[in-house]
Amino acid sequence: MDEGTPAEIVELIKRTGAYGEITQVLCKILEGPEKGRVKRRNVKGNVKKGDVIILLSTEREAKEIKSR
Repeated sequence: MDEGTPAEIVELIKRTGAYGEITQVLCKILEGPEKGRVKRRNVKGNVKKGDVIILLSTEREAKEIKSR
């Protein structure tokens, strides 16, 4: 079974979710066929710039948060 793809957080964009528990980030894929690409993802939990996260799927990308 695939164990995921590492990605480094390069920018924190904005907090979202009903209680602000989700952080939207830009992350740079570190391995695999999409190595070097920067994708927008939603991350739950405490993260900061430079953290490495494991993405189970690199094909998906989060929608941009629109201001009201």
